Amino acid sequence: MSYELLAGRAILGLVGFSELAREIRAEDLPEVSWDFVYGTNMQHGLLLSRRMLVHRAGTKQIIMITDGEPTAHLVPSQDGDGYEVCFSYPPVPETVRATLSEVARCTRAGITINTFMLDASRSLHGFVEQMTKLNRGRAFFTTPETLGDYVLVDFLEHRRSARSSARRGA
Repeated sequence: MSYELLAGRAILGLVGFSELAREIRAEDLPEVSWDFVYGTNMQHGLLLSRRMLVHRAGTKQIIMITDGEPTAHLVPSQDGDGYEVCFSYPPVPETVRATLSEVARCTRAGITINTFMLDASRSLHGFVEQMTKLNRGRAFFTTPETLGDYVLVDFLEHRRSARSSARRGA
């Protein structure tokens, strides 16, 4: 999920991801469904989010909500016409590298990534902390029951900050 704050107005874009990522339009939310497939393709989700935000002005932020670790990434297809999904559980170093490379691209584009981790497994904290350090974003380790509180507070804080900056002429 990504959003952009522009002159005090937030623009929300949604990207859902499992094995592959896809943009979800707000008007499609009531009817959205997802086939169960294995894979958490954070790399593809971040890539689509970055493409949505890169040419926009204002504060750019990706809010990534996940219950897993990166277990899928894109690789060029054998025929050279597009991409295929590479899935592995447990994650392989190539998936971690591909995901962290996309985090670095987002960072260079001035996009902050804030991650909400819905799994309390200590083993998953290391990857999220590595990603957060690289991007200088934030990580929240929460539960599905308290997630909404965090997202609402974070969104409102950015809105207040943007309004204060606009009033100061920054």
